[in-house]
Amino acid sequence: MQPDSDTGPKVRLGTLTSQEASLRLAAGALVLLPLGSHEDQGPHAPMGDYLSAERLSERIALAAIARGHDTLVAPVLPFGGRDFFGGRIGGIALSQETLRLVLRDMLGALLRHGVTRLIVVNGHGGNAQAIHDETQAVWLSQGVLVPCFYLWKIAGALLPSLIGPERAARSAGHGADPLASVAMHLFPELMRPDLLPPAPHRESIVQGLRVSGFGTASLDGIEIGLPVEIGDGVVTGDASLCSAETGALIAARLVEAGVALIAQRVAATG
Repeated sequence: MQPDSDTGPKVRLGTLTSQEASLRLAAGALVLLPLGSHEDQGPHAPMGDYLSAERLSERIALAAIARGHDTLVAPVLPFGGRDFFGGRIGGIALSQETLRLVLRDMLGALLRHGVTRLIVVNGHGGNAQAIHDETQAVWLSQGVLVPCFYLWKIAGALLPSLIGPERAARSAGHGADPLASVAMHLFPELMRPDLLPPAPHRESIVQGLRVSGFGTASLDGIEIGLPVEIGDGVVTGDASLCSAETGALIAARLVEAGVALIAQRVAATG
């Protein structure tokens, strides 16, 4: 069932009339706030990873409604907080200061009208600290708990049990699993399998420090913070191991976990 189809319930807040929204929100509908980013995901995948955050939020909402928990999806915020990819062509990012202000206003607008059943569905690592700061401020000032459902952190933890630890260790990384497999499942028409990059192997050195990850370097086995942007080597996992089949498994588990969180929040705020 597609969200907002002729036969399915409306789940996107933007497609509701004000009267429809008023009635459903007053009756206790929970609102998902999907966040993503617009950045280089490798030559084979669309830059808008916010598309996956939005589509997964819609699937979670539909599944929650089917189990008796009315759920709506706010318009996705497509621009993520700036982190490591500012130098990659075509990317659009918000400064961390701007992201905090946007989140503050988004949450404030809903809270003003008594909407307290809220969950942030995050699809970008660069959003994490701003989400924590702004939702913590809401908790401390208003006593409203707004959990964060971090899609790719959850999916990354699930990956070894879905495809095996050895394969997961090779396929996990930026531009690869779990996001690439999910995109293959959700948006096969947007993927470019003919442009799949080879498995990463090139070592990057910055002023004598071996880069070990995004924002980190290794020195004699010790992890060191490194405040640099990514140049080449944006794909850090073996994307050739990603598949739509793996994406379907990941998506199903994320929907299941999302509905479980919604059910918990409804019970806790009932």
